[in-house]
Amino acid sequence: MTAQLIDGNALSQQIRAEVAQRAAALTARGVKPGLAVILVGDNPASQVYVRNKVKACEDSGLHSVLEKYDAAMTEAELLARIDALNRDPAIHGILVQLPLPKHIDDHKVIEAISPAKDVDGFHVSSAGALMVGEVGFKACTPYGCMKMLESIGMKDLRGKHAVVIGRSNIVGKPMAMMLLAANATVTVCHSGTADLGAMTRQADIVVAAVGKRNVLTADMVRPGAVVIDVGMNRNDAGKLCGDVDFDGVKEVAGWITPVPGGVGPMTITMLLVNTIEAAERCAA
Repeated sequence: MTAQLIDGNALSQQIRAEVAQRAAALTARGVKPGLAVILVGDNPASQVYVRNKVKACEDSGLHSVLEKYDAAMTEAELLARIDALNRDPAIHGILVQLPLPKHIDDHKVIEAISPAKDVDGFHVSSAGALMVGEVGFKACTPYGCMKMLESIGMKDLRGKHAVVIGRSNIVGKPMAMMLLAANATVTVCHSGTADLGAMTRQADIVVAAVGKRNVLTADMVRPGAVVIDVGMNRNDAGKLCGDVDFDGVKEVAGWITPVPGGVGPMTITMLLVNTIEAAERCAA
C-alpha cells in the first residue's frame, strides 16, 4: 500500500481563492484588509518567510506592510511600534516574525499585540479562547494541519487517537488542543519519549513537529494511519525534508503530507484566513 498525498499546495490555492473573494467583498464595502509584518534583524530564513507572507497577501487582495528593523532595535522601540499598529485602523492583523534578537523578550512582544489583531494566534488570550471553545485566532501551523485533515474527510475525530510528537507552544500544544476540540483522544510526546514507537503505533493520526530528521520511521506507524509532517530540515544533500522518513512511511500510512508542498504553504494560507477574519470582525 502506498499512502495518498495530502497536497498542501492544491488545498492552499483553493482556500486562498476563497480569501480573495472575501477580501474583494470587504474592499467593496470600503474596508481593505491590512496585515503588518515586522522583521527585526537579518535572519535569512525569516527574510524568506516574511517575503512569502507579504507576497501571499498581495496575491489575495490584502494590504500588507512590511517593516524591517535593525537587530539593534530595542525592546522598548519594538513595543512602541506595536502599540502604534494596535491603534491603526488600517491594520487588522499584526505579525512579529520570530525568532527575535536575544535582548528582546518574545513573550512580552507577543502579549503586547492586541488580541483582536493577533493573527499568528500566539497571544495568551488566543490560546485561552481555543481551550474553552470561544472565538479567537488559531495558531496558523496547527490550524493548517486541521484543514488538511478536514480535506480528507476527518473533521469530527471522535473515536480517533492522535499522537503529537513535539511540545512547543507554536505547534505542539495548540495542535493538541485543536485535536481535542475535534473530539480526538490525544497523546503528546517528544523525541525523547521512551519507546516512542509504542505510542505512535496506536495512533490513527500522527503529527510530527520536532525539527529532527527521521523522528518517525515506517516501523513506528500503524498501517493506514494519517501522517502530518510539520518538520522543516535539510538532508545530507541539502534538500528540504521533514521529520518523517517519507520514503519508508509512505509505504505504510494511508495518507501523508510531503515536505515541501505540505504543511508549509498551509501555514501562510491560514495567516491570510485569520487576517480576513480580523477585518470582517472589525467591519461587522
